[in-house]
Amino acid sequence: MPKALETVLEINLAALTHNFNYLKLKLQPQTKFLAVVKAFAYGSDSVEIAKHLQNLDVDYFAVAYAKEGVILRDAGITKPILVLHPQPINFNTIIERCLEPSIYSAKVLKEFIAAAETHSQSQYPVHIKFNTGLNRLGFSPNKIDAIILKLNATSAIVVKSIFSHLAASEAKNELTFTNKQIDTFKNIAQEFETKIGYKPWLHLCNTSGVINYPNAHFNMVRCGIGLYGFGNSAKEDKNLKPIASLKSVISQIHKIKTNETVGYNRAYTSKGLEKTATIPVGHADGVSRIYGNGKGFVIINKQKAVIIGNVCMDMIMVNVTGINCNEGDEVIVFDAKYKASDFAESAHTISYEILTAISQRVKRVFISE
Repeated sequence: MPKALETVLEINLAALTHNFNYLKLKLQPQTKFLAVVKAFAYGSDSVEIAKHLQNLDVDYFAVAYAKEGVILRDAGITKPILVLHPQPINFNTIIERCLEPSIYSAKVLKEFIAAAETHSQSQYPVHIKFNTGLNRLGFSPNKIDAIILKLNATSAIVVKSIFSHLAASEAKNELTFTNKQIDTFKNIAQEFETKIGYKPWLHLCNTSGVINYPNAHFNMVRCGIGLYGFGNSAKEDKNLKPIASLKSVISQIHKIKTNETVGYNRAYTSKGLEKTATIPVGHADGVSRIYGNGKGFVIINKQKAVIIGNVCMDMIMVNVTGINCNEGDEVIVFDAKYKASDFAESAHTISYEILTAISQRVKRVFISE
């Protein structure tokens, strides 16, 4: 692969295949696999990722919002797509494009039934979400009777699945809380199935749940970050391959004298004769200002170069004193070796944030090696 001549995000589809197969091996053969491709497939490219996974015969996709599902349908994705956080204003679009909504409140249930009836739907698939402890979205367990009453009063929709979301499945010190969530969900499922008279699918586990709680895989699992190469533990990270590499290039090198300043607000002052490199990636590309002033770093010729001064909209400056480098040399922000999780940790954040922040103006390059 040639070195980057501009700022690019390389996306390795072979690594995606590896991660998918690795996670699938943790499941029983009958357990379905839902791939979460929201937020541009965690900052990569939702269309290309979904096409590749569809070719691998993934069972389901999930997006956050209806617009993301429409983009996939327009690109030829035919697998079922769950919309995790649908808004009532988009219900007509959801039905027209054969997307499947998460129903998480009485208001959403009422309004989706109305939309389905307006479109003369019969047995339109929906997914009922319950809150078991994350306290973000979902019905309370004590609302089962009210939900059943609404469902029995219409033939426009049918419950394809009931699901919930684990709050701390990656944390070993939260075993008690997570097991309580699992037990709560089992009780909800049993009561719901008894009262509705049929058995919807059940799904609860995210990537960490797949890895840490095999007893809670149920009928389907939902994997996001694991597909993109992170397992939420150092041990599992070794078994996965990050699919995204953010690379750039040195635009210019400066030699500065003692007490000269660098960048906006003169935020950095040189401590002696120093050499700096300017790189065409900034907060408009996803490298937030939080990484400035010595927190973040890049890799140049296998050496760490710390970001100095404030991150600019389109550029960063790094200290390359003592690094043998030239204008035009490749710069690695993160890749499979120098991981996004390490870059994120330098600013006390997480891999999810840096990955999903990568701007759409950054060129995507797809590789299979």
